[in-house]
Amino acid sequence: MEDRLARVRRRMAEEDFDQLVVSAPENVLYLTNFANFIHERPFLLVVDREGPLRFLMPRLERPHVEARAVGRLDLVPYREFPAPAGETWAETLRSLLASGGRVGVEPVCPLQVAEAIPGEAVATDLLEDVRMIKSAYEVGRLRYGCELVSEAHARLLAGARPGVTLPEIASAASRWMMARILEDEPSTNMLATRLTAVFQPPAVSHDPHNFTDLAMAMEPGGPHVSVVNCVVNGYGAEVERTFFLGRVPEAARGPFETMLEARRLALELTVPGADMSAVDRRVRDVFERAGYGSYLLHRTGHGLGVTGHEGPYLAEGYERTVEPGMVFTVEPGIYLPGVGGFRHSDTVLVTEEGGVLLTRGPVELDEVTLPITG
Repeated sequence: MEDRLARVRRRMAEEDFDQLVVSAPENVLYLTNFANFIHERPFLLVVDREGPLRFLMPRLERPHVEARAVGRLDLVPYREFPAPAGETWAETLRSLLASGGRVGVEPVCPLQVAEAIPGEAVATDLLEDVRMIKSAYEVGRLRYGCELVSEAHARLLAGARPGVTLPEIASAASRWMMARILEDEPSTNMLATRLTAVFQPPAVSHDPHNFTDLAMAMEPGGPHVSVVNCVVNGYGAEVERTFFLGRVPEAARGPFETMLEARRLALELTVPGADMSAVDRRVRDVFERAGYGSYLLHRTGHGLGVTGHEGPYLAEGYERTVEPGMVFTVEPGIYLPGVGGFRHSDTVLVTEEGGVLLTRGPVELDEVTLPITG
């Protein structure tokens, strides 16, 4: 925590911020180890150029913060929301800020928080930038999550057969992951833990985020798309696969092989020094040359860290350089109505030598064509 705070303060000095006001729950977690459901009562961190962090929170939550937070913190409770004049969270926040100072806020800072700042509030990505490079400790946490989802995904595929429903898959895999987590670490913070294990059958897999029909069931053929991801104690991991049951429809063979070609290229290109925008552009070119350009719906990959979905991004227009210590999903995909979706996703750590797969799963067509048993 001290190292994270030191890096944030170096960036504050570079960008000439007197103070930083942190409101996003993932950034509060990153700097304090504290997670909570955020309702109408704000939880805010004030970061000064030196000294302990000052944590403004509802008085109701003080024991919770004391039980979970890590690092040097000055706790600044406010009475309640709503509260009488003189005791509101906004007035308490203003009392912590220098009049006329230059104050950094996250681009997602709520308007009510920005308006409560007496000085100049300036949006900055510095916290997201600091989070992009993972420490050895963070890599260990991410590796744990990746091992968890890889094993849960293997179990999902082992139980795949026609007629298996989404609730059956989700409950079995999630129960296994939860039991494993609590066996390994009984004090796991459930407010910083989320588990997902789902699939889409061929009729739906062209619509990659549609899991709204709980009656969905696996079918002979494919392409099905499986998704297993997690955030465990504040660190994310993801593995996904396109798979088939018993047979591969002829219309699915070309798109599947093109997806694999794009995946191989993305893994080859995601190395130190690469331009993230150029990586995405070259991967998109694979699909476009094969005639699938109209069926691209998303970027090549996104970052993982204290959440399961964050910067940096392997995306055209995102002009950043890949660096050692970054962690990405690599998941180029295409989605053809009437045929289905084609996407493998893995979690990849960038090292000095190149990209390292942290998740595992079957890849080639014969490996993801599962026999129908039972």
